[in-house]
Amino acid sequence: MISLRCLLRAYGKCTALLSLPSQQPLNRIMSTSCRPMVAVCQVTATPDKKTNFSACKQLVEEAKERGASMVFLPEAFDYIGSSREETLSLSESLAGDTMSRYTQLARKLEVWLSLGGFHERGPNWESDRRIYNSHVIINDKGDIVSVYRKSHLFDVELPEKGVSLKESAFTIPGPTLVSPVKTPIGKVGLGICYDLRFPELSQALQRDGAHILTYPSAFTVATGAAHWEVLLRARAIETQCYVLAAAQVGRHHEKRASYGHALAVDPWGEVLGDCGGEKPGLVLVEIDLEKISSTRRNMPVQEHRRDTGFYYSLDST
Repeated sequence: MISLRCLLRAYGKCTALLSLPSQQPLNRIMSTSCRPMVAVCQVTATPDKKTNFSACKQLVEEAKERGASMVFLPEAFDYIGSSREETLSLSESLAGDTMSRYTQLARKLEVWLSLGGFHERGPNWESDRRIYNSHVIINDKGDIVSVYRKSHLFDVELPEKGVSLKESAFTIPGPTLVSPVKTPIGKVGLGICYDLRFPELSQALQRDGAHILTYPSAFTVATGAAHWEVLLRARAIETQCYVLAAAQVGRHHEKRASYGHALAVDPWGEVLGDCGGEKPGLVLVEIDLEKISSTRRNMPVQEHRRDTGFYYSLDST
């Protein structure tokens, strides 16, 4: 079931909702809002793909019942393997069974899905056994409308923090960014996890018209505690976009655990919803495109930005 704590925190930002009688069913309350609603989820994926799909399906169904028009699932929503060999063996193509299940789910529920990090077999899979980390957007008709392949790979050794991951050992870096996707909630710019640490990516998406940036993630406990919220808020503040970050949480197997705290942040940098760091759940948040416009109008940062050459002028001195 959805964490009530997550839901209440999201609703606390909507005074119009709070004025309704408390005895009304939650789905009836959600239907009174004229702004689009999104659900930002967190899950605890394991190597068991069937169990993972069942858990994600339940969250998507709950989100739809409560009025969400788009649901965001985290990086590695399909599975988190316990070894390089297991990770590769469980991977699939976009035409495989896992993606087929999600396209059918989106079509059945008439809801958009952001699938934040799919283990997609690469173009030379038969010869090199390498994969992409792919962010897939599915529309409410069950069509795949965009695929972004993670461009910054997490190769980090922090012995003092107990962090040791080398994503490039089996993952191909994506060749390019993709344009923001037009959705019922606005134009959504796609990143994945470690991409969050590179503001150039978020600024490029903002320049290309993004209203919302999304960073589905599986942050380690150590790096999450230190940097997760501050990075997400920074990306929101500097781009004046909503930032939505679905997350993995808890222990996936004996070798790996994730920080959790799936977040939704508004264009001013205020946290609208936080799923906490203990268990799966979701937050429901309204997307107010007028808030983006007013924030950018009142503090016109983009108008004050100098040309690209100015910021690289030190390189030639």
